[in-house]
Amino acid sequence: MFMAKIGRSAVARLAGALAAVALVGVAGAQEALDTGDTAWMLTSTALVLLMTLPGLALFYAGLVRKKNVIATLVKTFAVASLSTVLWFAFGYSLAFDPNPNPGLDVFIGGLGKAFFTGIPLEAMSGTIPELLFAVFQMTFAIITPALILGSLVERVKFSAVLWFTGLWLLLVYSPLAHWVWGGGFLANAGVLDFAGGNVVHINAGVSALVAALVLGKRKDFGKAPIVPHNLALTFIGTSLLWVGWFGFNAGSAAGANSLAAVAMVNTQVATAVAALTWMFIEWGVTKKPTIVGSTSGAVAGLVAITPAAGFVEPVGALFIGLIGAAAAYLAVSKLKAALGYDDSLDVFGIHGVAGIVGSILTAPFASAAVNPAAADASLWAQVYGVLVSIAYAAVATAIITQVIRVVFGLRVTAEHEETGLDIALHGEALA
Repeated sequence: MFMAKIGRSAVARLAGALAAVALVGVAGAQEALDTGDTAWMLTSTALVLLMTLPGLALFYAGLVRKKNVIATLVKTFAVASLSTVLWFAFGYSLAFDPNPNPGLDVFIGGLGKAFFTGIPLEAMSGTIPELLFAVFQMTFAIITPALILGSLVERVKFSAVLWFTGLWLLLVYSPLAHWVWGGGFLANAGVLDFAGGNVVHINAGVSALVAALVLGKRKDFGKAPIVPHNLALTFIGTSLLWVGWFGFNAGSAAGANSLAAVAMVNTQVATAVAALTWMFIEWGVTKKPTIVGSTSGAVAGLVAITPAAGFVEPVGALFIGLIGAAAAYLAVSKLKAALGYDDSLDVFGIHGVAGIVGSILTAPFASAAVNPAAADASLWAQVYGVLVSIAYAAVATAIITQVIRVVFGLRVTAEHEETGLDIALHGEALA
């Protein structure tokens, strides 16, 4: 009986000691947590999700024909949902968990954080909870495959979109995110990408072009006018993208700090000048400034400043937005016509080209006064990062789309394409 009491007493003391240690650990974690940074990152996460739902969904829905609006919306919604689950399950771990094999860590992360199981509730990423960092990055993983949809709309099967999203997110997006942001070989080479020039826009733009080439042209492409259904939706979608992009770029500062302020100013300046640049070029060439042109220019500016937002001063952002929009205009108006590819909503011309321009121009405009990391900015490193991103996205996407085409099929029937995907695939239509 006496020994039993001693045993229970020892257990009680041990439990108390462990509880005290746990409280100290939690207290330490809470001391490291900055509530202002956390509040800003919670807001930024919501803003980036807003970019996809409803921003990108409305932007794309307004540009397609009326018979394909529902199909475009439901594909975007499904991609956002599937990307969330896959990022939670494996994507975040592959991108940001250090690989236990040092030789492999430069190429791909590990699986220690699969299903977020390896992330303790008190774990921190800088001054914010790691779980918040993981879900912030999730919103990037959501919008990137959703961007690719714009090149495939009006002719791609719904099932093919789901297969493509699953394979592409795990085999293309997650590895490239690890290379640039997770301590991989591009980061080691000095490639600067503040918020996704390589990881999001070059990756999505090049993949969109390759996927569109494999899928083939719409049956009416080049034979009859393909007129947007509702440009008011496109305007609203672009406006939501513009607002949401502050979370995308300023949120990538990972806190409520001066770097976030610079990134926000740079985003606003580059976007505004890009919208005007496209508008004035179009006005001079066609004699008519259009809402499609103005919104396309704005998106090109948002894309171009993304890799540089936290590395350049506002004057640099002005030039990056201007050059990015001009290059994207030429790609959409000249390159697309010259090569004859059917990138339905110009994902490559805007995201791919403006992303390339912004990534390269990050180096010459980089300022150590904005970000100490900019002191080591190298034009050759930026070009290297762009070339690697292009090559990997192109080859991997070509393989993925060809496999889906052979095994499951990529394209709807000619009859379904003529009828419209809203009725043919979803049994729904706008009133």
